[in-house]
Formats: sequence, C-alpha cells, structure tokens
Amino acid sequence: MTQPVRVRFAPSPTGMPHVGGIRTVMFNWLMARHYGGVFILRIEDTDVARKVEGAVEYIMEGLRWLELDWDEGPDKGGNYGPYVQSQRLHLYQEAAERLVEQGYAYRCYCSPERLEVMRAEQVKSKLPPGYDRHCRAFSAKECAEQETAGIKPVVRFKMPLEGEITHNDITYGKVTFDLRTLDDFILLKSDGFPTYHLANVVDDHAMAISHVIRGEEWISSVPRHLLIYKALGYEPPEYVHHPLLRGTDHAKLSKRHGDVSILEFRDNGYLPETMFNFIGLIGWSLDDKTEILTRQQFIDNFSLERIGKTGAIFDRKKLEWMNGVYIRALNPEDFLQRSLPFLEKGLPHQVKRPLDTDYLRQILLLVQERAKTLAEVPELVSFFFVEETAYPVEDLIGKGMTKESTVEALGVSRQRIVNLEKFDTETLETALRPLAEELGLKTGQLFGALRTATTGRTATPPLFQTMVALGKERCLERIDHALAKLA
Repeated sequence: MTQPVRVRFAPSPTGMPHVGGIRTVMFNWLMARHYGGVFILRIEDTDVARKVEGAVEYIMEGLRWLELDWDEGPDKGGNYGPYVQSQRLHLYQEAAERLVEQGYAYRCYCSPERLEVMRAEQVKSKLPPGYDRHCRAFSAKECAEQETAGIKPVVRFKMPLEGEITHNDITYGKVTFDLRTLDDFILLKSDGFPTYHLANVVDDHAMAISHVIRGEEWISSVPRHLLIYKALGYEPPEYVHHPLLRGTDHAKLSKRHGDVSILEFRDNGYLPETMFNFIGLIGWSLDDKTEILTRQQFIDNFSLERIGKTGAIFDRKKLEWMNGVYIRALNPEDFLQRSLPFLEKGLPHQVKRPLDTDYLRQILLLVQERAKTLAEVPELVSFFFVEETAYPVEDLIGKGMTKESTVEALGVSRQRIVNLEKFDTETLETALRPLAEELGLKTGQLFGALRTATTGRTATPPLFQTMVALGKERCLERIDHALAKLA
C-alpha cells in the first residue's frame, strides 16, 4: 500500500444491522487489520425523520458481539472527530456554500408541490425522472426575491450537461457513466442538513479515508461523489463495491430467507465465531475448499481481489451446519457457560433455579454433539429436569412390537434394573443388552421402548449414559409410569 489504510463503517441509525451490513463491516475491518490500518465507526444520522431510537447502541452491541472493534468512533474519539454527522453540520454547510460561490452548485427554491407536479408530468410523458433545473439559471435578483418571500432553499449540485465519467472499481474494474442521465441532485436540504452525497464526501476526505468498501447498490452514487471531490479539490479514495447478498433462490435477501438482525442470531443461539466465519465466506474465499477459518486466518489472507463479482448466497442450512461444528469444538466448560443463559430462560418454569451446574456438566456432555444452536439445548435436556414426561402411548410400541410385548420388555427390564447393585453405563449394558435376544426382540426394539419410557423421547443421546444421568430411582419411576400408560 502506498498510503496508510483508513477505512470506515458508516451506518445510518434507521434500523438494526443485518447480515448484509455486517458483511460490509467485516470487509472494512479485515482490510484494516490485514494492513495494520485504522477502522473507523462513523454514525451518519442526518436522516432525522427515519432515525430509530436506540439503533446506535444496537449497532455497537452487534459489532462488539462479533469482536469487530473500531479504532476511532463516537465512544472512543480520535483525531478526526466528532464521529457523528449531526455534530458536523457546519462542515457540510461550509462546503455547500463554497460550491455555490465557485459555481459548482446553486440554490433551488422549488416547492414540494411544484416538484410533485413535475414528476407527474415526467411519468405522463414517459420521461426519465429527475429535476428539470428550473432554478439553475436564477439571477442574484431572482434568488433575493425568493429569500425575501421567506422560502428556504436547498442547494443542488450543477451537473455537467454532457460528457462521461469513468472510475476504476477494485471489484468491477472500469465503470463509465453518461453524465446526461444524471440530474442536479441535492447537496444540502432546506433544514441545513446534508444529503448522503455531500456528507459522505466531506467526511471521507476530512477523515483521510483511503478505501470506501460498500455494497454494489452504491455504484450509481460514484459519479456524483467523484464530481463533488473534483469541485472541492479533494483526492477521492479507492472504491470497492461488493455484490448484494441473495437467498438460495437467488432472489434479493429478505426475512423469508432467514435474514434477521445480527443480534437476533445471537439470541437464537448462534456463536459469534460461527457468524464471523460464515459471513466472512459469503462472496469471499480463501480457496475452493476451506470452510472453517480462524479469525487470524481471515486477517492473514484477506485481500480485496478475492471479493467475488457475482451475487453472494446466504444459505441458512449451511449456517446451521457451521454452528454445529463450532459448538462441538467448544470445551465442556465453555459449552456450559454459553448454554446457561438459554437454559435459565428456556427450561420449564417449575425447574428449580439456580440450576445445578454440576448436574448440567454431566448431561450437557451427552447433547453437545447433537446441538446445532444454543437455543436448542433447553429442549434437548428438558427431560432430565421435569418430574414427568408427556408422550403418546404409541411412541412406546416400536415397529414390529405389540402392547403386550412392550409391557413384557419393560417389566423384565425393570426387574433387572431393580436388582443392579451398581448403576453405571457398563453394568446397564451388561444387564440389558442380552435381554433383547432372550425376549426374541431386536436390540433396537427393546432399547427404543426403554428410551421412550425413561425420557419421553424417541431420539436421545446414548441410552445407557442417559439413564445413568437420570438416576436409578427416576428411571424406575418412569418405567412404572410407562407400564401404567400401557395398561
């Protein structure tokens, strides 16, 4: 790199951050960390009407959960602050005034009503939408008359009426725009607040941003920004646009594809390591086979050239698979600590709190292999905590068995369990595995009946380990309950 890398994530607090926005954060963050640069958090809150209370805090919480730390920002400060646009209004107003004075912009006094009529006429005449430059040639006298009438103007950029502008995008290569298709866009609104176009350019220059990495939906803004940079005498940054996320059906990503705000993934039991790995590989790759990468591997190998040009796919099933991989890799104590909040919230209210962590350590070892999310853990272990399990009596009677054969199997099993002096996995297996052959059953038939009787489930962790965790007395009580159901 020929200059220090300074990149930024500049969200508008108009909603909660989703996977697409976090993907943009990750590309910027990885760029900074790979080159030893600076990652900046800047809040673009100039769209006052759409601002959502608490959104800034939510955005920061999501980034902290994923450990996407920033070097400069509203809460950290830095040499280029303030990092909230509503606190920088004078900079945008000064830039707009300078552009007007130099002839690159003008004041527009058109009322909303006039603009509405203009747009309706354009639609009726099948003309492309855009401002008709009504105020572009106003004299100083005409402007003064409007001001005297109390009309507060907006400031519009004076677009060239012909020609082309080309920019070299790191992802897409050379992109050329016909200036005749672009209208005179607003730089400064009548309330003194800037539009995205002006504020973005002023701040990126003032904060010495080296690379602007953002979604492809912003490519159409590039010619406007380049012209503002030129008019203000600023050097533009490098532009990098990445493809939009799509669902597995290749449609634009939406809630029906499982796209929810990033902290909803946390609350639904996904690990931050999973989300970092999964999002980092959407539209970027190390090679054609590696699926699991550490944070450091991403940092070490990141490059902008590896960002793909085609629409990146968000696959919820792949995310679940990957989360299962990360859950299985946790050490038992870490799995316990991460599962605890979900267990406290998700287990039936009658289960005594605080939960017995020693007992949890024993039973969580049995379900860690099966959990795809932490939110599934309470359901996977609930039968260890409740006094009685509810299930249809039909679940006790396995394939090829009758009610009578099930009663016999459970009754004889019960007697064998009663006579056991030790109640451990090996003793249970020694006592019960030969029983299937004695009763003329397959082991799956016998064990299936025992599994449902003792747990209320047709699928559980290994049967004998589960029975040991439940304890001898509880197993006998539940077998008695099953026999009563069958009777």
